[in-house]
Amino acid sequence: MNELFKLLLLTLFSVILIAFYSCKKDEPIPDENPSEKSGKLIFKFNHVIDGQNIDYDTIKYVNEAGNKYGVNVIQYFVTDVTLHKSGGTSMMIDDWTDFAYVDTDIPTTLTWEVFDPIPIGNYDSITFTLGFNEVKNQSFMFVNPPEVNMVWPVYLGGGYHYLKINTKWIDTTGLARGCAWHLGIGQTYDSSGIVNGFIQNYFTVGLPNSSFEITENNTKEIQIVMNVENWFKNPNTYNFDDFGGDIMQTQAAMILGCENGHDVFTIGYIQ
Repeated sequence: MNELFKLLLLTLFSVILIAFYSCKKDEPIPDENPSEKSGKLIFKFNHVIDGQNIDYDTIKYVNEAGNKYGVNVIQYFVTDVTLHKSGGTSMMIDDWTDFAYVDTDIPTTLTWEVFDPIPIGNYDSITFTLGFNEVKNQSFMFVNPPEVNMVWPVYLGGGYHYLKINTKWIDTTGLARGCAWHLGIGQTYDSSGIVNGFIQNYFTVGLPNSSFEITENNTKEIQIVMNVENWFKNPNTYNFDDFGGDIMQTQAAMILGCENGHDVFTIGYIQ
């Protein structure tokens, strides 16, 4: 009888406890990892010569060396885009798609809606890499066009082009000649003309006047402009007649272009 009584008391006590906690108001569980307030970024890419939108497939421009030339298409990779804050902190865009492929023949590639949420705050400047660094620039990482069409031959270093500018220029005889003005991994050659080493030609671009502010739940649009004429001047005057129509195997030509690339890109607008 005593055991039965104890069992009844224990059951009653349990029922009372359940009723008490059921009636108690639920309290919110604190978020141990509250989401950081953020906004979004969109990059727009534009291409000009002497400050004007390019008339493609027309030989009408003159570079610093006096070559008359035209542009057929421009294709390139922008990678390792980094947003810098004062004090040395920075954020690299690499959460989902860590590169932009830009192709003047494919209008959709001229807009890059960045997947990464961008923490709110003021950013002082933007830098990026033209092409891929030696760690990321791996052969066969693309299997579909258009990116796969940027392949750089394995025997020339592998991976992918940094930049293609397909042009035509008027040579010293007055003939229009095609030029594959392409930047990528360079090579060194032995006395018999066999490749015996590779040179990483990718470089970092710093965008002047690229400070901006990100506010919560808002999108900032930034236009990046390629000033094509600058590929051919400052500090080096590039002459098409000196190197001919294909520079992929001519490091002396590619390094001139890479050195000139420091001021090719500027900010068009930030809004």
